[in-house]
Amino acid sequence: MHPTEDLIPIFKKLRLSGVLQSLDMRLRQAADDDLAPAEFLLRLLSDEVERRDARQLDVRLRKAAFEHRKSLEDFDFTFNPKVPKSKIIDLATCGFVAKHENVCLVGQTGVGKSHIA
Repeated sequence: MHPTEDLIPIFKKLRLSGVLQSLDMRLRQAADDDLAPAEFLLRLLSDEVERRDARQLDVRLRKAAFEHRKSLEDFDFTFNPKVPKSKIIDLATCGFVAKHENVCLVGQTGVGKSHIA
């Protein structure tokens, strides 16, 4: 049996399905880019973390039972031209968190505050 094939039952037992999904790609990448073992492991485990984070977000959104899922890409900036698109896009990067700043969305009913938030 190939060493990679020996890893598959171990990853399954440890419930590392994100690692399983990206293992072949990461092995090729490690060979092509001559990655150090630590860098290879970092990338492989980062794939697992990303998959778990995405799954947790999906579960939370389903449990929230929102009537309609909204995203910033769906926001119609032409509906209210007073909403500064560049500022909203900048806020979406969450840079204000690192700067320890607060954000408060203020406006009349129906202008899109909840959608933006």
